[in-house]
Amino acid sequence: MDKALYVAMTGASASLQAQATVSHNLANSDTPGFKEALANTQAFPVQGPGYASRIDAMHVDAGFNRRVGAQQITGNALDLSLQPGNWLAVQARDGSEAYTRAGALTLTPNGQLVTPSGNPVLDENNNPVAVPPHQAIEIGHDGTLSIIPLGEGPQTMATIGRLKVVQAPDERLERGLDGLFRNTEPLQPFALAAGKTLDSGMLEASNVDAAGALVQMIQLQRQYEMQVKVIKNVDENARSANTLLRLNG
Repeated sequence: MDKALYVAMTGASASLQAQATVSHNLANSDTPGFKEALANTQAFPVQGPGYASRIDAMHVDAGFNRRVGAQQITGNALDLSLQPGNWLAVQARDGSEAYTRAGALTLTPNGQLVTPSGNPVLDENNNPVAVPPHQAIEIGHDGTLSIIPLGEGPQTMATIGRLKVVQAPDERLERGLDGLFRNTEPLQPFALAAGKTLDSGMLEASNVDAAGALVQMIQLQRQYEMQVKVIKNVDENARSANTLLRLNG
């Protein structure tokens, strides 16, 4: 009976972890560029002396959903929608290079271009992008950043840099706890994206299916309740067996 108790207990734990993943997805169903996190379980025989008769139902991080989200036209020059397979390079909190598809960019009071989470956007020279005072700004399809200086006419539009956009194979990307993606093989840098890399004035919506995630939450809740019921039944059976043993003794 202890084997059934152990399997049900670890299964309930895995269900709770999966619920946390789905809850995180639901919370980000309106976050531009968000990629749905995937969760799974697998049987893992517990290692140790003797026969491996204990099986752990282990929660597994299955990566993320690669599907491109719906396109939303905003008209904001700093809103970017990246082409499939392209990722915007940003500076993480620890100073390392990371990647995102969250293209709702903003400017800080000192002119630094940042993501919605406040991460500085990098240029092709791996430096944070700083925008001088301007009266108009434009980001081209190749990531070129141009401005009309403050107080000048349209004929003075000048290019001040180019955003670093890379082509990153999905299998070489791993999401961190900060929501940013990183290269799983840092010794092999991603290649810069060529040609049309993005669209300005548009945003890629989250690829989370809110209705599907709600259904999944209900399924996980029922699965958890079933596992808890198994634990209770096994415990009651163990109590009944102990009572019979005492009576026969």
